[in-house]
Amino acid sequence: MDVQSLFGVRGKVVLITGGAKGVGRMISEAFVRNGAKVYIASRDAAACSAACAELNALADPARGSAIPLPADLSQLAECQRLAAAVAAREPALHVLINNSGATWGEPYDTYPDAAWTKLLTLNLQRVFSLTQALTPLLEAAGAASRSAAGGDVVRDPGRVIHIGSIDALRTPLLPTFAYSASKAGLHHLSRHLAIELGPRGVTSNVLACGPFPSKMMAATLKEFGDEIKGANPLGRIGLPSDVGGACIFLASSAGAFVNGATLALDGGVRLMSKI
Repeated sequence: MDVQSLFGVRGKVVLITGGAKGVGRMISEAFVRNGAKVYIASRDAAACSAACAELNALADPARGSAIPLPADLSQLAECQRLAAAVAAREPALHVLINNSGATWGEPYDTYPDAAWTKLLTLNLQRVFSLTQALTPLLEAAGAASRSAAGGDVVRDPGRVIHIGSIDALRTPLLPTFAYSASKAGLHHLSRHLAIELGPRGVTSNVLACGPFPSKMMAATLKEFGDEIKGANPLGRIGLPSDVGGACIFLASSAGAFVNGATLALDGGVRLMSKI
């Protein structure tokens, strides 16, 4: 199989939550530049529209398209409304990328209960809610490839890609208790979904991301950027092509047999001793 066929995502329908900013925006651009039809969901409607306008204006003959679908993904009703909006436009969804998330850093003695409610809801519970609501569309994508192959084998399953964190693989030094716990829960949820959805023609995988230039990381990088880069075996933080490329791999034919995996996307920094 040639490289274009192996790693191609042209014509695929993709929904990226939090796809207007930060890591989500990096992923959105990777898919649009490679010919996918990308729906961008975010609470910030203006940011959604602006990101889509920028992506649709890319001077790239191979580009696909970007469509804004604003939604407050911390709310169950909004997850259900978003799923219905996609279903009203598309008969199938090839790729769901659960990227929306939040963090909260505060010293242990004053760490508030509200942080747990906010982060466990958005980073974990609503990931399940949205994936559950979109499962029929993801199944439809897999079923189409089964029919095209003329048998029972799903050649091109629906894909669910969760944006996790290396702080779910290691114990962070920063006081982000609810964040690391919620991401660890997300990693395990992905494995559970892999077992549940695999027989239904849908895969579930996690990218455990290290530091990338984003709003969530801005304050940390401003204060500790040099130390963070110096502690990484590769001497840098993540680039847009790193996370975009990893998502393209998992969404393409090259990643069709990957299910229940956690791919650490951190340059190896999780391996470094803190002692």
